[in-house]
Amino acid sequence: MKLSELLKIVEGEIVVNSGVNPEEIEIEKVAASDLMSDVLALSEPGSLLVTGLATPQCVRTAGVVGIPVVLIVRNRDIMPETKAAAEMSGVVLCVTKKGMYEVCGILYNTGLKPVYAQ
Repeated sequence: MKLSELLKIVEGEIVVNSGVNPEEIEIEKVAASDLMSDVLALSEPGSLLVTGLATPQCVRTAGVVGIPVVLIVRNRDIMPETKAAAEMSGVVLCVTKKGMYEVCGILYNTGLKPVYAQ
């Protein structure tokens, strides 16, 4: 699913684009966590990270494991430091007003696959 389509479905918006066209990003798998240690251990490059954390650490963690897009739920305020981390990491940073449970359900019902531990 294209990122632009995904954002329409979850009523999300891009906060930091990092110079990437949302039409060019294809999302097939989703990881959802507020524990960055789980993201480091279980995520796959190219997946979407859904999180309630709005800190620079979540963006840096995504960049380390090759996650191109972070979607922050619950309409959190995004700190300037988090935006700067997204720009430096090349991660697209998005927000939605919806909660994590709802977002995960919506994305699962669209056919996106979960990221599993191997």
